[in-house]
Amino acid sequence: MFGLADLLSLIISAFIILPVVVFLRETGYLLVSVIFGVNNPRLTIGSGPRLIKLGMFDIRKYYHLYSWYSYDSLKRESKFVYVCIYAGPILVNLVLALVINALIANGYLEEYKTFWDRFVFYAFYYVLFDIVPMKTANGKPNNGLIIYEMLRYGRRTDYNQEPFIPSTTEVEEEYQEEMEKIEELKEHQKEQVEEQKEREKDVLKEQKEQEKEEIKEKKKEK
Repeated sequence: MFGLADLLSLIISAFIILPVVVFLRETGYLLVSVIFGVNNPRLTIGSGPRLIKLGMFDIRKYYHLYSWYSYDSLKRESKFVYVCIYAGPILVNLVLALVINALIANGYLEEYKTFWDRFVFYAFYYVLFDIVPMKTANGKPNNGLIIYEMLRYGRRTDYNQEPFIPSTTEVEEEYQEEMEKIEELKEHQKEQVEEQKEREKDVLKEQKEQEKEEIKEKKKEK
């Protein structure tokens, strides 16, 4: 039976554990690419309008699971580097899950065991869907398939020209365009509201004029 305790666990999982696990997964790209040298790295957290930008961290207004990593170019490009970059998220979540699991097994996290059990579960969940070679819902390869094809063929084999990791510059341009469209829409809505107010004022004015005329007519009749 789904009770209050289960609801609390669901809320903690959805709004704390999952976003943190996703964020840590994305730091895997960041850590490895920084080691090998990367131009214009950025880790975006959340979605929607920008709240604040701190160095390479771009924090957005709407809190949710969505976090992603982007860069413009690598300073050292090779098959080995690409394999390491896409292995980064897998290794970060795997190492983290194994360490926490070992701590739980040795009784170091007993006080918050349920929380950490769920954390390990979701960390392994992302490891599983990252490491097993497959195509995702949008038809793009996951990290496991990217690594497999890089190791076996030395290149990507899905014939998709889009980069696996987006360009920070292009992401920023798209963001600015999106914000401009939002501002235009807001301005248009504001104009519509103002027009509606003016129309309502005109209607009220006409009603008052009509009422005055009716009063005058009644006085004349008397």
